[in-house]
Order: sequence, then structure tokens, then C-alpha cells
Amino acid sequence: MTLLSVDWLSVGVKAGQFILSFSILVTLHELGHFIPAKLFNCRVDKFYLFFDPWFSIWKKKKGETEYGIGWVPFGGYVKIAGMIDESMDKEQMNKPPEPHEFRSKPAWQRLIIMIGGVLVNVVLAIVIFIGITWVWGEEYLPVKNLKNGIVADSLAKSIGIKDGDNVVGIDGKPLEAFGTLEAEMVLNDAKVLQVTRNDSTIDIQVPAGFTKKLAKVANETSLVMPRYPAIVDSVSSTAVFTKDALIKNDQLIAFNNKPFLFYHEFDQLKKGYEDSIVSLTVLRGTDTVDVRVKVNEKGKLGFFGRSPLVLFGTNTKTYGFFESIPVGFTKTWETLDRYVTGIKQIFTGKVAASDSLGSVISIGNTFPGTWDWERFWTLTGIFSIILAFMNILPIPALDGGHALFTLYEMITKRKPSDKFMEYAQMVGMVLLLSLMVYALGLDFWRLFK
Repeated sequence: MTLLSVDWLSVGVKAGQFILSFSILVTLHELGHFIPAKLFNCRVDKFYLFFDPWFSIWKKKKGETEYGIGWVPFGGYVKIAGMIDESMDKEQMNKPPEPHEFRSKPAWQRLIIMIGGVLVNVVLAIVIFIGITWVWGEEYLPVKNLKNGIVADSLAKSIGIKDGDNVVGIDGKPLEAFGTLEAEMVLNDAKVLQVTRNDSTIDIQVPAGFTKKLAKVANETSLVMPRYPAIVDSVSSTAVFTKDALIKNDQLIAFNNKPFLFYHEFDQLKKGYEDSIVSLTVLRGTDTVDVRVKVNEKGKLGFFGRSPLVLFGTNTKTYGFFESIPVGFTKTWETLDRYVTGIKQIFTGKVAASDSLGSVISIGNTFPGTWDWERFWTLTGIFSIILAFMNILPIPALDGGHALFTLYEMITKRKPSDKFMEYAQMVGMVLLLSLMVYALGLDFWRLFK
């Protein structure tokens, strides 16, 4: 890829959305520390969006606080007098505590100051998801639109669901939105599923204990997925063709002369062909075309298939303001639950860290290349709850680390020494900076690769 081939307008739009989203999140997070600090009469020396080593892009002093914008877009901070933080101001810490300093305040006040940013991010995520639901509603794929039925995973097949079936009801209650099957089964402790098969509807009994088993893996697997044809929606610049090339609207119908009808069959056929040139037979209009393409080391061919949402059409469910409130809370919890599940998968080895971690480059790239307010606020809500979770982790240098030490003090009545806090802060910062450098390195490796 050359610089001339980059769509710089798209990059600029993505960067603009990322900067705006990140600025909102960081500013409000730091306000969560700033406001209680001021309420408890702590002196706040600095309030910064982004970090400012050596110099800042903009700064202005108002009262006792210097407000500014740094040039390193990895976060932000408030410098509260008498608190061991990113600034590592040892000179101040060597002096006797003064009444306006953080370290002079009661433990319960210090705890509120430390967790204030996390609480603001949680509340922000809830407010954002409530607003999204109220303004845009919920787009969903109606079960009745799945004209090719579903693909059943091994767990679904174990109770008698087959590929091509369509689950249309639970215990006699119609299932309207695809993608809600697992949640509905767990919440209602489903006993019987209504399934359409070969133009007739049959009942499938759900074995005792099945919903408990499903609840344990609900975030890691889908019982059923839509069955849909492999139609090319777009082709990546990384695709390597040796004969002809895929174009938009091509429908794949054979892999190395082995015919198939649906995308999941194509996925199965290409396994084991990593780093190989393969033949694809595609239907292009009324013609069939032979395309030769390289499968990369991850088993990808460099094209994006058309989504079932586009192929089968969606409906939108609208909500009033008060109806949106419980939905917003639910979406916030579901977002956090999915993120925690993803973290677990990294630590258990189910997902490679090198495939999942990313820096500001990866985060910025999640925004669309055209300005989309619904997508913007959705991603901002997601990042807000992720920021809250990451900051509450009991790691020195994070809010959760400070909160942990403060809770220890409240329980044992013994305050950790300033020297211990300094060393803990240094260790935490080294860990965080190492992770950031690693993530940034992964992003550059992906770009150059």
C-alpha cells in the first residue's frame, strides 16, 4: 500500500470522530475526579486533556488551576496537590502535608475522588445508550426474514436443531428478533422450541439443565447463525489475485471445484488452505467466472461478504423516552459483559493477544469513513464503559489501584507510606507504558504488513 492509494478523506473523518469521542470521554472522566476534589477543598494544580511532557498545545491558568491540552493523545489527567500521580512530584511529597492536599483528607473523601472518573464513565455510557435507543430505536433482523433458515452449532444440534431449520418460538411465544434466542431461552428457562422445518412447524423439547449449560457459554457461542449465500460486498486492497479478480456482487458458488450454496460451507471448505492459491467459481450476472486468489496465513481471501442484515432486510423498533431507560441500562451491562468475556478469552488462550490488542490506531479505525452520528455515539458509549472497567482494575497508577490502597487503609486503619505509593505508582506506570508500546507496535506491524 502506498501513501497515494490511501483515502485521506476517510482517514480524516475517522480521525475527527476519534478525537471528538476521546476528548468527550477523557474530559468527563477527569471531571469525575476534579469536581469531588474541589468539593472537598483539595487544590487542583492542573486539568489536562491528553498528556503534556515538555510542552502543551494550549494552556491557560484560571485561579489555582492550569487548564490545557497536551500533545500525546493517550488520555488526560488532573494533578491534585498532595496526590502521587503521573507527575511523580516527589518534591511536594517530601514536604509536610497541608490542609488543601489530597493526602490530608479523610480516606472516604479520597476514595470518592479516586472512583469519581469511573462512575462518570459508567453514567455516561448509560445516558448514551438511553439516548441512542430513544433517537434511533433498535434495528433487528426479523426471524421470519431468514428465507434460508439457520446454521446450527454443535450445542443446538445436540437437542435436535438442524441446518436449514428456523427457530420461530419459545414455549409457544413467537420469537421476533434474530439474535435474541439465547437470552430468551436463559431468561425464561425454555422448555420447548417451535421450529419450522420443510414447510411445517415442529416442537423440540429442551432437556432439563440445558439452559444452565447455555448460560455459561452464551457470550462465547451462538446456538444458531443465519444461513446466507457468499456474496461479495467489497474487496480489500490486500487481496492477492493471480487470475481475474473478485468484484462487488459476485456470488461464490464453488471452491476448488467443490460446489456450495452458503457462506458457512465456504468457510469450512477453505480450512487447511492457508498460504495457498485456490480457485473460486463465481456467478457474475448470468456468467460463471474462474478466479484464482491467495488464502493468507489467517485463512482470509481479502473480501468482505454481504451481511445478512442487508440480504434479508431489517426492522426498527422504536421506543419512547421512558421505555428507553431500561434498554439503555441493559445495553450498558451487555457491552461490559462482552468486553469482560473478551478479556477472559485472551487470558485463557482462546484468542491471541496479538490479534485483539490495539492502540489508538486500532481504536480510531473502528470509526466509519463517513460521519455517522449513530455509529459515533454507539462507539463512544462502548469506549466509555471499557474506560470505566480498565480504570477500576486494581493496578497501581490506575484509579482502581489507588482505590484498593485506600480501601486497605479504611479496613486496617493503616495508611501505606508515601514511599510505598511512589514505588507502586512507578511499577504501575511501567506496566501501562509497556502495554501501550506493545499495542502501538502491533498496530504499526499490521499497517506495514
